[in-house]
Amino acid sequence: MSAADTKPKAGTSEIDQRSIDTIRTLTIDAVQKANSGHAGAPLGLAPVAFTLWNHYLRYDPANPHWPNRDRFVLSVGHASMLLYSLLHLAEVAEKDGGNAPAVALEDLKKFRQLDSRTPGHPEYHFTTGVEVTTGPLGQGVANSVGMAMGGRFLGERLAYGDRPLFDYNVYAMCSDGDLMEGVSAEAASIAGHLRLSNLCWIYDNNTITIEGHTDLAFSEEVAARFLAYGWQVLRVADANDTVAVSHAVETFLQSGDRPTLIIVNSVIGYGAPTKQGTPKAHSDALGPDEVKGAKRAYGWPEDAEFLVPDGVYDNFRQGIGARGKALREEWLALVEEVKAGDAGLAKDLAAYLAGELPEGWDADIPVFPTDAKGLATRESSGKVLNAIANRVPWVLGGSADLAPSNKTKLENPEAGTLGPFTPGGRNIHFGVREHAMGSIVNGLGLVGLRAYGATFLVFSDYMRPPIRLAALMELPVFHVFTHDSIGVGEDGPTHQPVEHMLALRAIPGLVTFRPADANEVAEAYRVIMQLKHQPAVLALSRQPLPTVDRETYAPASGVAKGAYVLAGADEAKPDVILIGTGSEVQLCLGAYETLKAEGVKARVVSMPSWDLFEQQDESYRNSVLPPEVTARVAVEQGSVIGWDRYAGSSGTILGMHTFGSSAPIKDLQTKFGFTPEKVLEAARAQLAKKKG
Repeated sequence: MSAADTKPKAGTSEIDQRSIDTIRTLTIDAVQKANSGHAGAPLGLAPVAFTLWNHYLRYDPANPHWPNRDRFVLSVGHASMLLYSLLHLAEVAEKDGGNAPAVALEDLKKFRQLDSRTPGHPEYHFTTGVEVTTGPLGQGVANSVGMAMGGRFLGERLAYGDRPLFDYNVYAMCSDGDLMEGVSAEAASIAGHLRLSNLCWIYDNNTITIEGHTDLAFSEEVAARFLAYGWQVLRVADANDTVAVSHAVETFLQSGDRPTLIIVNSVIGYGAPTKQGTPKAHSDALGPDEVKGAKRAYGWPEDAEFLVPDGVYDNFRQGIGARGKALREEWLALVEEVKAGDAGLAKDLAAYLAGELPEGWDADIPVFPTDAKGLATRESSGKVLNAIANRVPWVLGGSADLAPSNKTKLENPEAGTLGPFTPGGRNIHFGVREHAMGSIVNGLGLVGLRAYGATFLVFSDYMRPPIRLAALMELPVFHVFTHDSIGVGEDGPTHQPVEHMLALRAIPGLVTFRPADANEVAEAYRVIMQLKHQPAVLALSRQPLPTVDRETYAPASGVAKGAYVLAGADEAKPDVILIGTGSEVQLCLGAYETLKAEGVKARVVSMPSWDLFEQQDESYRNSVLPPEVTARVAVEQGSVIGWDRYAGSSGTILGMHTFGSSAPIKDLQTKFGFTPEKVLEAARAQLAKKKG
């Protein structure tokens, strides 16, 4: 490649080209200094990203949290230096109205270093201007669908006459790898169905993956696939043609009936003399000679490092800076009109922006009377969820085609259905798309909505990546997982979760609940709705569970601490402790009553949430599970792994060691040992061992 190849295309001004090449050289220098990172994609995409940011993105760098800003999602997260360079050159502030930069030049020099603001992949909450944590391919584009749905929802729900307070667009930059991942197909499908005209994916068609040319594994016609989804598909033959990029973005902005995919042909590692267009440009530092060669191709001083030429900062100030400031001021003026003309709307807007629960949000949560027959916890969950949603208008969500089983439909006619022509509905039909559902729920959470998803617990396997990312991003979203054990019955082991609670409990920052009755469900929701930085999941029963007599036993408010003494609290030092979750708490209570009648000082501990229990101080934990009491039995219809932490090394754990079977629930409980008699037998064995 010669320097002549990098001259601006017709229509690209000299200062724009200089700005584009600054993005490239900052990327080269940061990756080279770290001797780690992915320079190739940013070098190819720099003209596209620059054109979008400086000429079209509705974003105020001085106030990066402006609620009606356009969202930019770098789904191709390994190209993070592209985003960091843009944040630096656009002088995005760390805080709204502040002077400190989100990404200083020194931060670029610390790319991929410990505690720097420029980690290997963009991290939400860590670097201002990063709208979502990306890296696992496919997640970012799927998140963008949720963001776009959220924008349309807010525009419908919060409008002053015919003027929506929210009308932002969502742009996601994605790679071949993103489009190979199945989650992107699920997300693109529902986006097309919903006609998300505020959503634009920009596909970097550089034809290179780590192993080689995409022809090795990817030969489908992407454009045809997206046309079949109902998208508008546009093409840009050369990423360096900023005029063509502009035309494509303007076509997206003028379309109002479907999402848009812009396919951009780029050259990975553009400018690198021997590595451009090859896998070597994907994920390696270019090396000193290649760096100099690339800089020569850009007409750049070969030995200059982290150079920002004169005029580049001003170019961004006059572009995205001036435009974003004006747009934000227009929006603030509209908000002032709302305050003066519609007190109710102003109150709703203020509540949404504050992210606080409205006063009395929990006033209608039912208290369930004692009932020997009881309710399935999925049933009581539906009642509690509806009671909350009636008072919290930002609660929305749905199921992966299982709402009648999950009991997650919002029944109030006002809630409505979120559809292609009803974007303000609160019931979302995700279809059989569990993976995308989890990612979309994250996207809704990223724009400040209290979103939820639902399916059977066994299918949480399909959702682990977005659940993990929700925890990493500290998003207070939640999921309702029903059919929580072998209690599923005749559907058999394919639908009976065994290891799933273990897998979910292993995710740092995720709060898990497996409540024992209807009132524990209610208390779990009280906790969930007050979480601000943690996602949560509920594991709920298919079968009815008796509603515990709270006059005889302890109140369900103990759920807030993760575990509590349900029965036998008057015994400071019990002879034996029975610990259970969910449906197995009743087994423990049955055994407890027998032991009590025999004069044994027994205790029952309900432990709906390991996570919350571990957050309590040592004094409380020891009051529930006194260390000196080693005779213990833990019971859960799931994997036994991890229960030794609470049962102790000498305790008994009644759990699952195999998959389940297809049979009626009573037969399964007998076969696998989940009966009051088995719990009683284990307790007596523990007492005998204690007496020694």
